[in-house]
Amino acid sequence: MPDPQPISQPRTGAWIQTFTGRQFWPMDARPAEVDIRDIAHSLAMLCRFNGHCRRFYSVAEHAVHVSRVVAAEHARWGLLHDAAEAYISDLPQPIKQELPQFRACEERLLQVIAQRFGLSAALPAAVKQADWQLLATEKAALMEQEPAPWSDLPEPLDVGLIQAWPPEQAEREFLARFAVLFEARVYP
Repeated sequence: MPDPQPISQPRTGAWIQTFTGRQFWPMDARPAEVDIRDIAHSLAMLCRFNGHCRRFYSVAEHAVHVSRVVAAEHARWGLLHDAAEAYISDLPQPIKQELPQFRACEERLLQVIAQRFGLSAALPAAVKQADWQLLATEKAALMEQEPAPWSDLPEPLDVGLIQAWPPEQAEREFLARFAVLFEARVYP
């Protein structure tokens, strides 16, 4: 893994401070600057559906579930498919589809994360399908009755899958799943 560029080198855009206390440039991200602890903590603190669900349900829990429902060869991507949200958050789909620059930034950042953790360049179609199926499951488990049908959702999985872990548990579960999938110690 290459060392991060010295801070004295010009960087594109402004930086954020991460959970672990690092400087991180979302518009100029480098693989060596990505830390799984930052990803796990942030995703555990982010609520799916922009918070419009009956109880708190984190992106970290969602990612763990996606990693468990896909075939084993896609589980790593399943866990990290929303990892860019740890650095740039997320937008509801109706907004995101109107902002191609945001989508491009998200995709660039996801590629940096993929490079950091040795994932294939492209997000597998099986992960996208599992993500969509989890969305249907989460909707059934966490949302009020819809005022109009949602477009083209698949059949949900068993809604008992959705536990709505508190953030601390979601972070632990995410890191434990990462350790298993990547056969890596999370903390040095």
